[in-house]
Amino acid sequence: MKVVMAVIKPFKLDEVRDALTSIGVYGLTVTEVKGYGRQKGHTEIYRGTEYAVSFLPKVKVEVAVSDSLVDKVIGAISAAAKTGQIGDGKIFVFPLEHAMRIRTGEMDAAAL
Repeated sequence: MKVVMAVIKPFKLDEVRDALTSIGVYGLTVTEVKGYGRQKGHTEIYRGTEYAVSFLPKVKVEVAVSDSLVDKVIGAISAAAKTGQIGDGKIFVFPLEHAMRIRTGEMDAAAL
């Protein structure tokens, strides 16, 4: 089992959710986060004053999947989140040792 974590642009969230649903992934966790990568933020003008925005709003999507679905999930997220512009985000994959569904007590792959 793996946890696939993607940090994407907020306006791409619905497209990513739809892409994951279309490949059979229904459970995901979404967190609003702030950060920056190579774009290193940007400048904005507010009431005539220019100021630097160091941390840009992003969305972190986390999905726990079986090993067999990892490549499909990565493909679906990258296709749905891509704009071709800097700041599209990143995808990370982590090993997942155990999972348990609290309601039923199911363990590991059955709990996903």
